[in-house]
Amino acid sequence: MEKMKLSEATTRRLPLYYRCLSELSKKGEDKVSSAILEDLLKIDAATIRRDFSYFGQMGRRGYGYDVKTLLMLFNDALKQDTTANVALIGVGNLGHALLNFKFHQIGNARISAAFDVNQEIVGTVQSKVPVYDISDIQEQIKEQDITVAILTVPASAAQKMADMLVKAGVHGIMNFTTELIDVPSRVIVQNVDLSVELQALIYSINHQNQADLF
Repeated sequence: MEKMKLSEATTRRLPLYYRCLSELSKKGEDKVSSAILEDLLKIDAATIRRDFSYFGQMGRRGYGYDVKTLLMLFNDALKQDTTANVALIGVGNLGHALLNFKFHQIGNARISAAFDVNQEIVGTVQSKVPVYDISDIQEQIKEQDITVAILTVPASAAQKMADMLVKAGVHGIMNFTTELIDVPSRVIVQNVDLSVELQALIYSINHQNQADLF
């Protein structure tokens, strides 16, 4: 597929489309409309059609989209056939939860190495993932061809760990800390602040309840 520049919002929706289409394919569905996808994913049909248009004019009026064709295109775009090795930095409560999450069952990523300062778990295997000392980050990331890291360390250590990851050559960091880390433009950071997400959800619920009063 010809390389294309997708918007950040579209990029975030691609895995949702791929997962939904995979489920439809397993159920034997050959075609799907943007209206059906809107109902399943709660994404506006016009947005879905606009996202799909990045990949060419595939939909046909009165027929919809061919599920297998979309799956092949999104499989290529998301590189589902290539496993991405991921490093987990910080094996605390959240880190343990992420180690137990079966990323490989719903995508093409797997946590292949974990790192921590706690010498009681360094050298052990947690949920089938070896735990290394923080000082081994650079060596293991290069040896295992790790491109992405998940950061679940205390906020006070976030920037230091990010600097080590950049030096080791990672391309992306999923930052679960509350610290806004500073990295070169070549490294992509995705901030996941669970407290902010929860507050946003509560706000949306309260806003909806107030709207229902009028």
